[in-house]
Parts: sequence; structure tokens; C-alpha cells
Amino acid sequence: MNAESEKTWQVGLVQINNSFADACYLPYAVGLLQAYFQHHSRCSTKFSFLTPIYRRIPVDDALQQLNGADIVALSVSSWNFKASLEIARRHKEHHPDALILLGGPHIPGDAATFLRTCTWVDIVCHGEGEIPFLSILETWPNRAWNDIPSISYLDGEQYVGRPDESRITDLDTIPSPYLAGVFEPLLRERHDHQWLALWETNRGCPFSCSYCDWGAATRSKLFCFGMDRLKQEIAWFSEHKIEFIFCCDSNFGIVSRDMEIVSTVAETKKTTGFPKALSVQNTKNSDRSYKIQKALADAGLSKGVNLALQSMNHETLELIGRRNIPPEMFQDLQQRYTKDGIETFSDIIIGLPGESYDSFIKGVESIIENGQHNRIQFINLSILPNAPMANPSYCAQHGLISVESRIINIHGSQTDYGDNIYETQELVIGSATMPPNDWCRARVFSWMTSLLYFDKLLQIPIMLLRAMTGISYVQQIEAFIDAPKDRFPLLNELTEFFFAEAENIQHGGSEFFYASDWLGIYWPHDEYAYIQLSADNKLGTFYQEAHRRLSELLSETAVSSPPWLEEAITLNQALLKQPFNTENMEFRANYNLLEACDVVRKTGNGSLAEQTAYYDICRTNEQWSGWQEWSREVVWYGNKRGAYLYPFVRRNEPVSRCGAEGCNE
Repeated sequence: MNAESEKTWQVGLVQINNSFADACYLPYAVGLLQAYFQHHSRCSTKFSFLTPIYRRIPVDDALQQLNGADIVALSVSSWNFKASLEIARRHKEHHPDALILLGGPHIPGDAATFLRTCTWVDIVCHGEGEIPFLSILETWPNRAWNDIPSISYLDGEQYVGRPDESRITDLDTIPSPYLAGVFEPLLRERHDHQWLALWETNRGCPFSCSYCDWGAATRSKLFCFGMDRLKQEIAWFSEHKIEFIFCCDSNFGIVSRDMEIVSTVAETKKTTGFPKALSVQNTKNSDRSYKIQKALADAGLSKGVNLALQSMNHETLELIGRRNIPPEMFQDLQQRYTKDGIETFSDIIIGLPGESYDSFIKGVESIIENGQHNRIQFINLSILPNAPMANPSYCAQHGLISVESRIINIHGSQTDYGDNIYETQELVIGSATMPPNDWCRARVFSWMTSLLYFDKLLQIPIMLLRAMTGISYVQQIEAFIDAPKDRFPLLNELTEFFFAEAENIQHGGSEFFYASDWLGIYWPHDEYAYIQLSADNKLGTFYQEAHRRLSELLSETAVSSPPWLEEAITLNQALLKQPFNTENMEFRANYNLLEACDVVRKTGNGSLAEQTAYYDICRTNEQWSGWQEWSREVVWYGNKRGAYLYPFVRRNEPVSRCGAEGCNE
């Protein structure tokens, strides 16, 4: 027996996930590879697996951790592609005989150019990686790859692209990395971490949205993991005190049993306290989606329901492959969630094919009118390499203009790993229907809408003006964007800041605004503006200019300025959460302003009654030690919930002070 046959080969696994301080995702994708190999291989004892790399660290540290690995397998996505490639390149440099494998959604379908450019990569895997990974290791070190499906490699100068393996129909042949103990060494080694979990209950996506690589990657048909396995994994999450689970299913709720899964998670949380949150991507079935999200909310497992509209323009939805997901379905869901008091937020993408500036702002108007008063997430369109949109003919057809831009996590820190490697994306900054100048204004409109309405600085008067006078949300937002500089210097300062930042993005600048003096993180531009207005003691001036600007708009549209407008603006300012408010406040109003707003939120319509109301604004239940803590606890953490206003109690008679125990959220 030769020494080669007795050798134990070392395998290094790399799956760099996003992390948040000491909260890190377990490397589920590479964990599946290890679990599948160890369960099915005839020679598993010949291989030992190193502790996986699961988050971004300096490349030198990664190389030290992988030192001596005979095989390195990396799962690559848009957020880890360049760092993963550099780790692979330098490991090959130091270990020329090592085998480098890459898989994941960022691998191009036709990998010939990629392999000829990245010569240190030996094999790329397409689609599901478990079977190819097993076959590659079992043929190591003979490198007999010619019969292995779903891989590409270079044989000398010749490119070899092997046919795709049929998808795994019985998913329970893939052992769970959680239940198989794959992560136990990592949990023991990094017991200081708060671990987050990625979780699959099925695989597949029946949709083919042009901006997404999910449906294309999973080739449509849906296959499910068994319920016994899923229930055991839920118990594992609870036992290991996993607070947050991100479900990787493309359309959770697409099968009826998903309600049973939610019920099991809810019951487990009720009896053990864990998990604390389950995030799912909703199915397009409105009734089942509603029931699932209501069950999650009732169990305290929801962090807010995401209504992924993307666009309200029917032509755009047709062009991006969402013709079978009508906006009316989301409108129905929005109304049902609003009626039940379930927090939601809506996604809308800037710059989609067929979308113009006018159709974009009309869509925003429609979303708010339909009951979204909590948050719209305005997302910049990026082109994923394996999405249908990445096809050059598609880009040319729709006139898509893009720039390379660093990938920045919202509220992420500016971490310097010392290796000058930064992940990038192709960010769309214009199209045939939304030229760059219009894209810039759409981006500014989005930030201004967020600042005034969803950050709640002026939501009360804007909402009431729409309901009582018919002045649209768009008219009001655009009035602030177009405020004359000579009469509204502060509003103009905000607008100029937004336009300058939009143009910066168009030249490859950051999507978010880095503020070293505010927690040292990247802020959405509207949130940064909100912080600066507050900390610079400019809110008083802001509200004065806002009152004059809205009054001018009413005059320009031949609508008499209502007698309650100034009162609504003043009340909104009084309700805005700010640090250093150490006493509760009684606000005397001559109209039932907040009750009218509540009716508008629930029905879209409402009326004001001239009646004396005393609002006890409860400012003592929440206190912040200073501006930094307030920016984190209120502006950042309140983002998706829109939790920027103090709670209040209405009274019909004045009192000198409001007791904190009477203040209800």
C-alpha cells in the first residue's frame, strides 16, 4: 500500500456571508456539501474538513485558516465574489497542487471565458452542488472528471462543459448539516457569536423575473424536504438558541403545508423562546400569503411583511416577467394587513425597463393611496450576472445604462480588511424610458418621499391634505423638491444634497451615505438628512418652511389653506421622537387630527371634525442618552417599522400632566 492511498486529504470550505457585529450566518450551502459527502461517500474517512470560513475576514487570515488544504470549495454570490476569488487565487499560488472548486449563483452558465481568465480555478459547478462535489472528491486525486455532470473545466486549452445533472427530486437524500452535526465544531470554537440560520423547506421557483437569477438557477419545478426533517431542524434551532432564521425558499406559502411549518415554529417559540424571528419570501398566492404572515405576526415571529411590488406599471411588469403577479394582488394584501394592524413595507425598484419617471411616481402615489403608510423601500436596480436581464441583447433592447458600484450594506460599517478587495455590482442609472436625468430625479423623489412621509417628519399634514383637499402625495413631495431657493433655503439645501448624491451614484459612488460621526455606518440619504436636521437644531426652521411651502402649493392649486394645517404641522413636530425630551406633553388641538389620520390609514378616506382634543404625548417611556444612541435606536432600528413618533393618549378634558402608565403604543 503506497503512502498516497493512506493519506488523509484536507478540505477547506468557504462561504462568506453578511454578518452583523457578532451575529453571523452559519455557512449552510457548504454545510450541505459536507453533510452529503460524509453520508454518501465510500471513502469519507480519507477526507477531513477544516473549520469553514463563514464571514469576511482579511485574505491573509483566510489563507492561514486554509493552510495545507488539498481541496478548497467556495460558494460565490454577488456579495463575496471578489474576496472568494482572491482567496482561491492566493491559496493556489501557495499550494499549486490544490484543487479549487467554485459553485453558487455567481458562476456564469457558459464558464469558458471565466475559466480562461481565472486560471487558478480548476472546476466550476452549475446548479445543485451536492452530487458533483461528491463525485469530484471520490475521483481525487486522479482528476477523472470527464463523466461528472453539471461541471465545467479546462482540459489543457479545451473547454469542457458537462451536461447538467437532473435535479435531486428526493431532497431527503441530502442530510441536514444542522442535524448531522456539521456545525458543532464551529459552534464550540466560536461560542461568542450569536448565530443566525439559513433554512430551506423546498427548492425551486416557478417564476422567471428578468432581474432575478433565482428561477433560472433552480429551473422552475418545486421539490420539498420532508416534514419530519424540518420539524427536527426547528427543534435544533431552538436547542441552539438561534434567534433569527432566514428561509431561503423563493416562494414560501406556495404549498399548503407551509402553514403547518409556521405553526410548528410558533409553538416552538411559545414553549422555548426560540427562534425569535422567521423571515420568509412570500408566495404570490395572496390568500395563503396573508394567512402565513398573520400567523407569523400573531406569534411575534415577524419583523414586518415585505410586499415585493417592484413596480406598479403593467408594461414594466410584462417586460420583467412578472405578468402573472398583478399589482392588484398586492393591493388586496396591503388592505388586509392594514386592517389587521400588521406592519408591512413595500419594495419598489428604480430604473426597471419600461418604467418612466411619470409612471414611477404614479406608482408611488398608488402604493401610498392603497394603504402603505409605514415604509416603501426604494431599491436601485442592479444586474445580476445570471439573470435574464444580464443578456446584452436585453440591455440593448431597453437601453439600460449601468455603472460599476461597490456593494454597500445598508447600515453597514466601513470595515477595512487591509486587502483592498471590494465587491461590486452593475447598477442601472438610466434606461430608454428613464434617461439618466430622469433617473436622478426619481432617486431624489424617493429620498424626499422617505424623509417627509415614511420618516414621519410631515406624514400627518401630508396625509390630511391629501384626504381633505385632494392635493396628491406626488404634488406635495414635488413641491418640496422644486421649492424656490430664495424663499426656502433649508428645503433647497436638502434638495441639492439629494441631487448631488444621486449624481454621485451615477458616477459609481456609494448607494448609501457614510457618516463617520454617526455610528460610523452607511445611512440611507433620507435618514442621514433626518439626523442632521435634528442634531443641528434645524427642525424648527424646517417646519416653518414646510408650512409656508404647503400653503403656497394650496394657493397655486386654488385651494384655500385649511385652518387646521399649521396645527397639524405643529402636532407632527411634537410627536417626533427626539432625545432630551424628559417630560410628557399635553397638546391642545381644535380638530380630531390623529383620529382622522387613523381613518385614512385604514380606509383611504376620512374627515376632520372641529372639536377640542387634548393629546397626551408620552415622551418618558423611551429615553436616549444622546444623539448617537437615538440615531441607532430610533432612526436605524425604526426603519422598516416607521417607529418615529411617540405614542399618545387622547383626552377630552385638559390635565396638567400625563401619567406614563396611561400612554399606549
